[in-house]
Amino acid sequence: MGTRWTADLGLPEGIDPAAVETALADAVAQVDAQMSTWKADSDLMRLNAAPVGEWVAVPPELMQVLSRGLEIGQAPDGAFDIGLGDLVSAWGFGADNADEATIRANLGRPRQPTHEVLELDEQGLRARKLAPLALDLSGIAKGYGVDRMMRVCGDFNIPSALVALDGELRAKGVQPDSTPWSVVIEKPAYDARLPLSMLELQDAAVATSGDYRHWVEVDGMRLSHTMDHRMGGPTLPGIAGVTVVAADGMTADAMATAILVLGVSDGRAFAQKRGVDCLILERAGSELRQHGVGPLFDVDA
Repeated sequence: MGTRWTADLGLPEGIDPAAVETALADAVAQVDAQMSTWKADSDLMRLNAAPVGEWVAVPPELMQVLSRGLEIGQAPDGAFDIGLGDLVSAWGFGADNADEATIRANLGRPRQPTHEVLELDEQGLRARKLAPLALDLSGIAKGYGVDRMMRVCGDFNIPSALVALDGELRAKGVQPDSTPWSVVIEKPAYDARLPLSMLELQDAAVATSGDYRHWVEVDGMRLSHTMDHRMGGPTLPGIAGVTVVAADGMTADAMATAILVLGVSDGRAFAQKRGVDCLILERAGSELRQHGVGPLFDVDA
């Protein structure tokens, strides 16, 4: 997935660390092989390449992520949408170079929500597009990846674990010394990696979406890699970062993206409705305003 994974584990006696490492690597590799937009032979790209109306067989893991993506995508205003792969590529954030013609053709034009043009047969493990569509799971697949890694920990009966895939993490239990896992929330700085605060994590997942890692500059304005189907292009500047804590990585990952797209007011309402804790960091000139939802982030300022 163009990044690296880590696992900090409290291994009981008798468990071979090499076997755990192999199983974790295999789990991540399977997600990458099925859901990558950088591999032309991935299962996701096979579905993207299929003609409109043709049923395509998909593995159960990909089906689970597609189904969850469509479910979250039916949220208000379709803030989370897995069908914006053509926009991601057109702006130069994918495997291809930027495409100015595609940018101009879509900018400012709302898109039809993906849940209206992608049909899933979950029992038959097949999917078909009802209109031209380019799927991109960048906002949910890494979260699913940490869920798969945590499943491996469960298979080995590991009681204490913190697994991570890029900016998505999931914790099980507490550290071997009985303290919660400590996770740094990063300050949304464009040119440095600095800590903002510390989060104690236990039996939960955390994911962050922001505007400060992948962006392009247009007429002096920095535009992030997160696409808004209502805009037909990148989200407008405003929110610097969103950190979400949820029960699983897939939900935390997708919800962080959705809240980033919705903005401060609608994003907070969405988080409250869904019952997740989140921290929204808003750029206000040179200042950084913090808005919290839930007991973990009671920091409104």
